[in-house]
Amino acid sequence: MTERTVAYTADAIRAAEAPLLAAGRPLMREAARALAEVVADELARTPGPVLVLAGSGDNGGDALYAAADIARVGTRVDVVLTRDRVHRDALDAAVAAGAGLRDASDICGAHFDHVLVVDGILGIGASSDSRLRGTARAVVEALLPVVVEERMRVVAVDVPSGLHPDSGEADAAVLPATTTVTFGAVKAGLLRGHGPRLSGRLVLVDLGLEPQLRRVHPAVTAAVPVVRRAPAPWA
Repeated sequence: MTERTVAYTADAIRAAEAPLLAAGRPLMREAARALAEVVADELARTPGPVLVLAGSGDNGGDALYAAADIARVGTRVDVVLTRDRVHRDALDAAVAAGAGLRDASDICGAHFDHVLVVDGILGIGASSDSRLRGTARAVVEALLPVVVEERMRVVAVDVPSGLHPDSGEADAAVLPATTTVTFGAVKAGLLRGHGPRLSGRLVLVDLGLEPQLRRVHPAVTAAVPVVRRAPAPWA
């Protein structure tokens, strides 16, 4: 029998993270290290270049710090920024490790030799309106045919970008993930609406939020398998 998985709203998860962040816990770097390990597992099956899509929020920071870890071991990593604003320290770390920056206009209509996309455009900060717009939407629409034809795998950061983290609502501009690496707790939108179709295999990185989350009711419970993973300590 599949274990029943509990999931929470974005607000509940942000509230559970707050005391850890206030205490100085480097949650972003712990999440990024775990994300990089999952990507390494994927590349062990089919090696090749990685394309990292990074937005302006914490998900972009997670993706860029993971890009640094991935590039550091010799994998070619190309980074596309979907917004002018970016997590600067994370971007500097990725570039210093050898990741290359590519303009979003180069991606649209380009030939792709990447075997895997790390989707770090939007996360739970998009709970008011999760739809992709502008550059982010154009990049996703350019990549969608390649992903749908299974010529490129997708690892989503926390939630697939464009999927509402609470309701699971989504329009057509979402990259269906092979694996979604979600941090701290499963988001309700991964188990509702279009979530099960778009999220692929769920990997939950345990960041120690359980004591705080025990004080709130889960938003949804479902018989969905989840792989649980402890974060590697950030050095």
